Amino acid sequence: MTDQKKLNIPELSDVKKAHERISPHIHCTPIVTSQFLDAKTGAELFFKCENFQKAGAFKVRGASNAVFGLDDATAAKGVATHSSGNHALSLSYAAGRRGIPCTVVMPRTAPHAKKDAVIGYGGTIVECEPSTTSREAVFAEMVAKTGADFVHPYNDPRVIAGQATCSLELIDQVKDLDCVVAPIGGGGMISGTCLTLSHLAPSIEIYAAEPEQADDAYRSFKAGHIIADDAPVTVADGLKVPLKDLTWHFVSNHVTDILTASEQEIIDAMKLTWQRMKMVIEPSCAVPLAVILKNPNLFRGKKVGVIITGGNVDLDKLPWITATGDKQ
Repeated sequence: MTDQKKLNIPELSDVKKAHERISPHIHCTPIVTSQFLDAKTGAELFFKCENFQKAGAFKVRGASNAVFGLDDATAAKGVATHSSGNHALSLSYAAGRRGIPCTVVMPRTAPHAKKDAVIGYGGTIVECEPSTTSREAVFAEMVAKTGADFVHPYNDPRVIAGQATCSLELIDQVKDLDCVVAPIGGGGMISGTCLTLSHLAPSIEIYAAEPEQADDAYRSFKAGHIIADDAPVTVADGLKVPLKDLTWHFVSNHVTDILTASEQEIIDAMKLTWQRMKMVIEPSCAVPLAVILKNPNLFRGKKVGVIITGGNVDLDKLPWITATGDKQ
């Protein structure tokens, strides 16, 4: 457990203010269902499709809340962050809407599709090595030079309140859910989910889905304290970052369980979604479906909300196609 007095924990009122603030800049994303996947899992699955969100990812919610919540003097100095991709392009999008500068530190290995999107939205990229240590060191140096407002990808109350608007919409769109499954990396989306549901629908169970090869949140949850990996390797590039104190507060207090999936299970779930639902989703978003398919007894007979977090995919490097062009 965490000491709430030491943390700036967002409240339900912050979520409602965030939704009002960001509504002109985001989509209320649709719910999509699949009879095939319902039959395959034995559950009723309701996919909240943030892959259809502005900038192609849920992170535009938190980024927009942070950017449009700044006073004019602070905004004039611009915003900055470090991110493997979706938060970077989302912050660039929001900053562009407000007409202020945005600088992001990204791993040199980040998908080209996400780098191109950052540049397309007017953001400036500073590259770093693909590790949390390198990312944070390069970022600290960059912020010292620019004086920009730091919008953390997930460990920021403004960002968590923004992400919480996703589940606020979900429980309005789908009544009487038994549980919600969302991916977990640093914990911004799962924290926002916890924030909304703990206040408005506390009976709904919250499951976090994580890659086996980047399972620091799973190990943290079992150990009762944060265990951070510096540079895990997984196809789910958006889930490589560790929990921080604010997101750990929500995870440790409100998450029912954390479930993991192998690399092949993630790729198979991603491919299945493309094939049967005709939706472009990225590997990180396939982890919830992967864990549902892996744990049928846990979800059978239940109404399950599944948060599809984004659809920014490098189409030249689909994970089920090998380097020689052969299909797996």
